[in-house]
Parts: sequence; C-alpha cells; structure tokens
Amino acid sequence: MGKTHERIAGRLRAFIEEQPLFFTATAPLSGDGTVNLSPKGLKGSLVVLDDRTVAYLDFAGSTSETVAHLRENGRITLMWCAFQGPPNIVRVHGRGEPVFLDDPRFGDLLARFPDIDPDSHGLRAIILVTADHIRDSCGYAVPFMAYESERDLHARRFAREDDASLSEYFAKKEHIATSIDGLPGLPLPLPPRSG
Repeated sequence: MGKTHERIAGRLRAFIEEQPLFFTATAPLSGDGTVNLSPKGLKGSLVVLDDRTVAYLDFAGSTSETVAHLRENGRITLMWCAFQGPPNIVRVHGRGEPVFLDDPRFGDLLARFPDIDPDSHGLRAIILVTADHIRDSCGYAVPFMAYESERDLHARRFAREDDASLSEYFAKKEHIATSIDGLPGLPLPLPPRSG
C-alpha cells in the first residue's frame, strides 16, 4: 500500500540516491498542451539537498519541454522505480524551477554535484524541486532489470562544446528556445555563467 511521507529522509533518501535512473513529468497549463515525460540518468546528476528539496542537472537534449513547463507553471513530478532489490516506487510531486547559468545560486548549486564534470554534457540549467507531496507505493509490477553501466555517448558528443558553441547548436534546434506548444524554453544565447 502507498504511504505519504513528510520528508525525504532515511530509507527513502537512500533509495532515491541509489537509483541510476529517474523520470520527470511536466505539463503546460493548457488542457490541449503536450505532457512531457523524460528519463534522466547519469549517476551523480541528482542530489537531495534537504528533506524537501532535490536538484538535478539539465543537460543538452532534443527539446526544452521541462524547462518551458516549469517557467510557465512550476509543476513537476519525479519518479524512481526499484528495478533491483525489494519492489518500490517513489514519487515527489512538487514545484520546480530552472536555475540558469547566470543565476547567482548557480555556482553554489553546481558545487553539490562533485562527481559530474559540468562541461562534459552540455549543461543548460540546474532544476531545483521543492516537494509538496512525497509518496511511495509497492512497485510489484515493475520488472527486475540489471544496471550494466552508463552510456558515454552523451558525454562524447557534448564534451567538445563550450557555452558559445552550445548556444549556436541550440539555436538550430526547433524546440529549444520555445517548447512544442510555443512556451518560452531555454534562454538563448545561453547566459554567461555566474560565480
């Protein structure tokens, strides 16, 4: 049976921090807008900041739906599944915001990700999520799957870019500066890094 938690602590925090994969879900306010669901990987790219706040690194990708939806309304759900060990699903429903490169908080937040080279994956923003509701459920139907390793394709592709070349790359993509539904997405050119 599902349970509501007041805090991300103890076994719940340990479970979140051990997972190599999580999912994010966002949506625009428009009833006919595009719901977005994204897998997020790369060990060390998500941190629990305190008992109600998590942050993850937003890397170069094919669209900016999550950023656009958060800029419009802030709603986000994060989900982790146990693919190994005891069955479990954890969801954090909350409010999120993209912290862009020029935000005064950016440098301090980035320091919380010591195992990630920020220049190797086309870092666009840090997504800061404050939990409104924290729930877990059984996960009995989630299959067992083995984690083998991280893929290196993303790092190999974006390690050769700097902020200026990333801005040029993003400017050529259809749904980076604006979302599929026409909402403001990633600010381009990328703002200069703060700190």
